[in-house]
Amino acid sequence: MGIWRTEPTIAEIQEHARHTLAEHIDIRFTERGADFLRATMPVNPHTHQPSGVLHGGASVALAETVGSVAANLCVDRATQMCLGQEINANHLRPVAAGLVTATARPYHIGSRSQVWHIEIRDEQDKLVCISRLTMAVVPRKPGEAARK
Repeated sequence: MGIWRTEPTIAEIQEHARHTLAEHIDIRFTERGADFLRATMPVNPHTHQPSGVLHGGASVALAETVGSVAANLCVDRATQMCLGQEINANHLRPVAAGLVTATARPYHIGSRSQVWHIEIRDEQDKLVCISRLTMAVVPRKPGEAARK
């Protein structure tokens, strides 16, 4: 049995990201496996720092996006939601252009918290950034609906 409480299609996951930061920096969900979620982001002037390489904050935004979406797929979204509690990142290699791919896998999926490991790799499959994301699992307020 996989880790997912719900199993939307990649197209449905992508649609859920409309009108968010993910859409603004062109994060695209590409694959959901039995225990992982994957997304890509272009490395271009929208995600560069002034020196012309991938901005660390853009890497963190990618990591938190893919990890947060994955976490929320592991809970009953009618009664719970996952919110980012802490994230850290180690930036290992600069990337000036192309596409980076983030893969989120869980270390821990609990009833009150989740911890995710996210690796970001370049087009040559070289490790660019590693991140750990802690998510709080919280109850939805009565009458509060999940974002469509």
